Amino acid sequence: MQVEFWGVRGSIPSPGPDTVEYGGNTSCIAIRYGPHSGLIVVDAGTGIKRLGDHLVKSELPNGSIHAHLFLTHTHWDHIMGFPFFTPIFIPGNEIDVYGPVTHENDTIEQIIGMQLSYRYFPVRQNELAATIRYHELKEETFDLPDGMRITTKFLNHPILCLGYRFDYGGKSVATVYDNEPFRNLFPTDPQHPDYDPGLAEEGEDAAREQNEQLRAFFHGSDLLIHDSQYTLQEYLKARIGWGHSPFEFAINAAHKGQVKTLAFFHHDPLRSDHELRELLASYRSMIKGKSRVTLTVAQEQDTITV
Repeated sequence: MQVEFWGVRGSIPSPGPDTVEYGGNTSCIAIRYGPHSGLIVVDAGTGIKRLGDHLVKSELPNGSIHAHLFLTHTHWDHIMGFPFFTPIFIPGNEIDVYGPVTHENDTIEQIIGMQLSYRYFPVRQNELAATIRYHELKEETFDLPDGMRITTKFLNHPILCLGYRFDYGGKSVATVYDNEPFRNLFPTDPQHPDYDPGLAEEGEDAAREQNEQLRAFFHGSDLLIHDSQYTLQEYLKARIGWGHSPFEFAINAAHKGQVKTLAFFHHDPLRSDHELRELLASYRSMIKGKSRVTLTVAQEQDTITV
């Protein structure tokens, strides 16, 4: 499998001189695999615009495009590029869109349809020329016709969000973003007026179990693309409950999960190229001789082969 990064930023596009090296587009990953160059796309952030232009220029002349687009969730930074994905406007192309079932009444198709309404965009959903099929997912495992196995896992985020594991030909790639470490939601301080020792213990057990289940989901993966929007200091100071992970949690989880390569992803919009370089060097030094996990920073237009 070849993993291509087309958008690596979180929350909001961040173009400018301080993000030109690693990129300022929001999340979009393409996975190419198999003898017929199957195409999986994860998320439709602003990075999907450049991916679509590339596909139309380099692959459409050889035949229609069939892509499997997996949405982690429907927060704006993960779907805002979809109306600009050029293949959806071309007859003969086929796009299968997958996403998590929501607790609301709207389906994935209806949510995308709201984007493609005159209030927000000049082209409506029923005017798209490509064949587009929508599939709603829960925690499940299924196979695509060409032998790609997909496993999904609910993550810890303010909206239902799925992590994806892609297994093909004995290799595996897992995505875990947007995700925050599961934590005890009950007071643990005996001096707290709402402290209950039974609930505190139950909360600790539940958080530990959920984090262990998540590690089992990506255990042994060749490449783990993991949320790392904050440093631990930033997270503990003012980011708890925002639905994102610190670098340190991602590293610890990858180590315990016996992951081969960990790619830091969903970079904070204020994180400069210089800061990302410095953080990568620091964390590599921190785990040297202690872990076999290879650390890297996801970078636009970079490709990782597994």
